[in-house]
Amino acid sequence: MQDIVKFPIGIIVLALGVPIGNLLAKFTKEELKSGQKWFKLIGIICILGAIISLIFREDVLLFTFLFILIVTSRSLKIKK
Repeated sequence: MQDIVKFPIGIIVLALGVPIGNLLAKFTKEELKSGQKWFKLIGIICILGAIISLIFREDVLLFTFLFILIVTSRSLKIKK
């Protein structure tokens, strides 16, 4: 029963990552140019962390890594 409640809440929080990422990218444009390599590195680490979380069946870590990935990817996709 708890899994039925946790998954939709996790998906809603992940969906909130898109507007939060856009908002952060809008207000921190000067950091986006110098931080491109770090955003890419964070994205790679989050992908690896999400895969490891799937293997160990840790839902909290999976959603955390995916949220960070979504927020940083929004910063990479915003046109400067």
